[in-house]
Amino acid sequence: MATDQRRRRADAERNADTVLSATRDLLVGGTVPTMSEVASAAGITRMTLYAHFATRELLVEAVVRRAIAETDDALTALELDTFDVDEALDRLVRTSWPILDRYRKVRVAAVDVLGPAALREQHDAAFRHVEQLIARGQQDGIFRVDLAHDWLVATFYAVLHAAADEVDAGRLRSEAAPPTLVSTLRSLLHTR
Repeated sequence: MATDQRRRRADAERNADTVLSATRDLLVGGTVPTMSEVASAAGITRMTLYAHFATRELLVEAVVRRAIAETDDALTALELDTFDVDEALDRLVRTSWPILDRYRKVRVAAVDVLGPAALREQHDAAFRHVEQLIARGQQDGIFRVDLAHDWLVATFYAVLHAAADEVDAGRLRSEAAPPTLVSTLRSLLHTR
């Protein structure tokens, strides 16, 4: 009996993982899929899909949460506090950009489905690295203190996502984004 429960739980986890991967792939492809399209792409029935995710909003939110967790893991592995703030900033941008670049279309869909405020809230886990870096830079007298910490964090977030929008619009090459972002963010954050 316990073996059957474990097997059903493992099947459910595999199904949920397959659904999230299929949804991510569809979103990365530039479409906001219907639940039927997700079920078809995942190779499951709509009933099974709805058992895992009752709404498209919950499904998109789960995909975003997974992308944010990937970003958080990558930034945690950097151990940014072991580098001076400029090197940490450079590493943070150069590590997070490829992830953001990969999920650009997911972000656009998430804004449509979840709204910008809900999407921003999802970023809190990964943005703790930015918050800590900016706080350290301010404490060390390297980053400006004439503007509030929260404002600098919000501006950092906006600049990062503006780069993604510019890449989507074809006005910035993806490979040019990291040095452009580092330069822009340094000029924004550094004391004058």
